[in-house]
Amino acid sequence: MKIVKTVLLFVLSLLLATSSYACKAKEIVQWRPGQPLEISKVKIGILYLDDAESGWSYSHELGILETQRAFGFSDEQITRKLNVSEEDAGSIEYAISEAIAEGANIIIAPSWGFMDVCEKMANEHPNVIFAHASGYKFNDTNFTNYFGRLYQARYLTGIAAGLRTQTGKIGFVAAQGITNSEVTSWLNAFAMGVESVNPDAQIYVSVTHSWFNPAGERSAAQHLIDIGCDVIAQHCDTSEPQLAAQQAGVWGIGNNVDMSSHAPGAVLTSAVWNWGAYYTYLIGSIIDGSFTTEPYIGGLADGMVDISPLAPALATQGMSEAIQRAKSDIINGDLIIFSGAMETNDGRVIGTAGGVLADSEIAVGINWYYRNITILD
Repeated sequence: MKIVKTVLLFVLSLLLATSSYACKAKEIVQWRPGQPLEISKVKIGILYLDDAESGWSYSHELGILETQRAFGFSDEQITRKLNVSEEDAGSIEYAISEAIAEGANIIIAPSWGFMDVCEKMANEHPNVIFAHASGYKFNDTNFTNYFGRLYQARYLTGIAAGLRTQTGKIGFVAAQGITNSEVTSWLNAFAMGVESVNPDAQIYVSVTHSWFNPAGERSAAQHLIDIGCDVIAQHCDTSEPQLAAQQAGVWGIGNNVDMSSHAPGAVLTSAVWNWGAYYTYLIGSIIDGSFTTEPYIGGLADGMVDISPLAPALATQGMSEAIQRAKSDIINGDLIIFSGAMETNDGRVIGTAGGVLADSEIAVGINWYYRNITILD
């Protein structure tokens, strides 16, 4: 009798659990992207490549925290999946599935390598919104992509580097080579900014072939310092190049977030993201029902990108004014960075007089280096 009673209790609990799950599932299914969603029912799942304590991931975490404050979300309404390798599709899918099982109805995937899995899982989960950073894929229901014109901020940091260098040699640690348009376009914009104030300066580039390689980034920066570069810029994730610059007594340009706290004796400024500008827009559109999957690209004009404050003790006279003039010209459209006929470092000419490269070409079609760039490896 006791055994029968125990079995009955187990079956009853199982039925209750199943019923509860069915109710929750029904509640989720009733909502579709494009319909309003109550603030209390929002749950965000975000994937990070690392522990989100520095660099690229940390810049997104700052944006998530800004969005949390803007809408008054509880901590339980945000679930973070850390150390998700973009090179392992199985791990990406597992992290997303886990977030959805925890109730996430918005998945934010801020890395290029997450794109294909997001595309697949968006089809499998039509009641979940997927937002992917830096890619180009999207659908017409629940999968969008977003990015920013960080090359505009890079141009401004190029002005700082061009005015600061004394040797005329500026180093740049790049995560990827010529086949990656993200790195190449932002590097080219930096080089154009340098040239605008210092036509004789040259940019020397060391490629690590990795988005996250602290030891490799430090080694690349040191190599650039050893050949005479007295400003070290970067398109890689950690602050190691800035630490190498500080140790060597040269200047640095940070990336993704303000890196002056890591190397206050070196960092002139950093090209920085404000992902909160997009995340508050995205979540607001989901809440009020105006969400669409149209890709989003932000820039200096809407606060999506910027540079961190110049270090007063490191800046040269007139540097701030030169940067502010260029920033104003970019915002009001008088300065369009990728426009006209541009000469490459191998003697080709890209573009035409009066022409402007579209965002789509800047994002995926720049497989060339500007004329004042030298690739070391």
